Amino acid sequence: MNTNITENLENAENAGGAKCFGYPVKVITKDDYPLLLKNIGKLPARMYVCGDIPDDDHKFLCVIGSRNNSEYGRQVCKDIIFGLQGAPVVIISGLAIGIDSLAHEFDIEAGLKTISLPGSGLDRSVMYPSSRRELAKKILDSGGSIVSPFEMKQSGARWTFPVRNSIMAGMSHAVLMIEAREKSGTLITAGNALDFNRDLLAVPGSIFSDLSKGTNQQLRSGATAVTCALDVLEALGISRGESSEIQTKFNLDRLGPDEARLLSRLSYPKLRDELINELHIDASDLNALLSSLELVGAISEEDGLIMKIWRT
Repeated sequence: MNTNITENLENAENAGGAKCFGYPVKVITKDDYPLLLKNIGKLPARMYVCGDIPDDDHKFLCVIGSRNNSEYGRQVCKDIIFGLQGAPVVIISGLAIGIDSLAHEFDIEAGLKTISLPGSGLDRSVMYPSSRRELAKKILDSGGSIVSPFEMKQSGARWTFPVRNSIMAGMSHAVLMIEAREKSGTLITAGNALDFNRDLLAVPGSIFSDLSKGTNQQLRSGATAVTCALDVLEALGISRGESSEIQTKFNLDRLGPDEARLLSRLSYPKLRDELINELHIDASDLNALLSSLELVGAISEEDGLIMKIWRT
């Protein structure tokens, strides 16, 4: 956290000695807000913070998506976030059931910093949703933070969520959509991103899935398509060259045994038929493995040759 913000927090109002899952809650005012947030116009006069907000040297990525995510959405969320390991990226999300919660869970597993903004105050008795209160504690235990513009005991209400969504987008350099229905609350945050001149990123999905109609619509409207972690890094201003050090941190243990075995065969670029023969699998199984590895930015294909990107 910025030194001046840390000093101000130490001297800030302690919210009457309030705590969030045993951690002290501080109050910050507009002067202490993250730099990006200061530039969005209308802001709450103060916000409640539990834990530390990382300094402005980090890149802040807001991850949003459906509350009723599919297995595809879950896998995309996991693969992209694990692909950001080692990068100075902070993930912001809303603690909601579905993609929001998954983003926080995977952040913690991947060792990334995470910031959660529930649609309520920070008092345990009102934190929304109640089914994610243990996750909120886990975020704090891992060194993450929970932030709210609402009074400590403000319950989640229809009006609190749009306010929360605008702050999430305002704090972020980019907003990443992973699955959204055609009429989804996720689209409110996407709209905030555009209003604040933030990069809007979206993961393409099946044209037959209702959960992809919102994201595909955003892509048609000009959102940046994201198919792997490297796409996210580039959108955040971290070039492929700069991310080479990050790639060395990629952990093969995170991959399934079949993906790891395929990667081990790519000491040099190979044709699909070569891999089929070496791995003794059929074309459909190979395609599934390649899709999984390409999604996390572990491989690429050029002129029919499969090559490994990650240095292991």
